[in-house]
Amino acid sequence: MSVNDPISDLITRIRNAQMRNKAKVSSPGSRMRANVLDVLKAEGYIRGYASVEHAGGRSELEIELKYFDGEPVIRNIERVSKPGRRVYASVKNLPRVNNGLGISVLSTPKGVMADHDAREANVGGEVLFTVF
Repeated sequence: MSVNDPISDLITRIRNAQMRNKAKVSSPGSRMRANVLDVLKAEGYIRGYASVEHAGGRSELEIELKYFDGEPVIRNIERVSKPGRRVYASVKNLPRVNNGLGISVLSTPKGVMADHDAREANVGGEVLFTVF
């Protein structure tokens, strides 16, 4: 099955699995999705993920979701930049999510990173999504 927006697909899978209190969720594997999951793991929003190889060269990402006192750690996750409307931000105009309690995930020339890392690296880019 072809997916037009793989990042939205990943976000929706995570959101739906957390609404059902699932421990794990799987997603088709890609380098971009793995980079996004690296950022979410580094920021403490997921426990981790593993790449699983299937027959025919197809790979899948098994994502371990994180809960605290029975509630999902990710309260809100929303796509900002979409295929129909890309949203770019310079380093001066990077959005703050809930006064710095959440993060924006950006795709920059230096790779996929959280907003505070982009400020430190003095680089802007495409705002993929926000997490709180």
